[in-house]
Amino acid sequence: MYRLPPPKPATMRIAFMGTPPFAVPTLAALHAAGHEVVAVYTQPPRPARRGKKVQRSAVHDWAEAHGLPVRTPKNLKNAEEQAAFAALDLDVAVVAAYGLILPQAVLDTPRAGCLNVHGSILPRWRGAAPVQRAILAGDAETGVTIMQMDAGLDTGAIRLIGRTPVDGKTAGKLTAELAAMGARLMVKVLGDLDAFAPQPQPNAGATYAAKIDKSEARLDFLTSAVQVERQIRAFNPVPGAFFELDDERYKLLAAEVVHPADTIPGATPGVTLDEALTVACNPGAIRATRVQRAGKPAMDAAELLRGRPIAKGVRLA
Repeated sequence: MYRLPPPKPATMRIAFMGTPPFAVPTLAALHAAGHEVVAVYTQPPRPARRGKKVQRSAVHDWAEAHGLPVRTPKNLKNAEEQAAFAALDLDVAVVAAYGLILPQAVLDTPRAGCLNVHGSILPRWRGAAPVQRAILAGDAETGVTIMQMDAGLDTGAIRLIGRTPVDGKTAGKLTAELAAMGARLMVKVLGDLDAFAPQPQPNAGATYAAKIDKSEARLDFLTSAVQVERQIRAFNPVPGAFFELDDERYKLLAAEVVHPADTIPGATPGVTLDEALTVACNPGAIRATRVQRAGKPAMDAAELLRGRPIAKGVRLA
């Protein structure tokens, strides 16, 4: 008996809006799924790093390499930009770490609205730095929320949530994991919007993930060893948790917790306990395992100490 081929999944007319590497897997997944990505919005090229060379965003590079039209408005507040967006005749806009506010006129334009890939289990960690804040807070798990955007800050209705344990992951590793998860979940939601109808987001349990200030990356040895180790993971790879010694900055990329609940007799927080870069905290201690000197490549702590010994009893600032 002749059987009809299974129906092809419906494709949608989409504008994608994103900027950093976190957003690239979602754009790639939409493209691979056969959706019609008619425009890619990303933040304009900007000077970056010490040389201040103008650089395009990760999304910009990926989109151009795959022949997708790119738009880089400074904002979407003016009528001309909003009219250009409306002229795209969109089914939906997909947003992932775009970094610009979407006015209500933009939110209302696509037929199915604007869907966001957010790197936390909402309503926990609304805001700019959900991955780092989850690590700093010692959360056991985090995840991705596919959210129907509204005018609030990550307050929109929830369509789908994915979860993963935080374990001992760095922010870099966890961000990459959540980016891949978000891409899968977004494709799933767009495959059947009716099956993943938006559910109102509760306000109970809401927390705010404030943007990371570089000053937070200085290691605070007056806190517990457990908290210092979280600080190291939360700021790896950027901005990099650090201490200073002899006016030189050292980034701690990884460390292990030693005697986490013990107040070590005679120890002063911030002072080395041995020649293996074990540093007293309050309570406990951390022992560095991966370090980077300013302007040098990252290396194991043992390798660093062979070339630059740090004695017992040295105070780290």
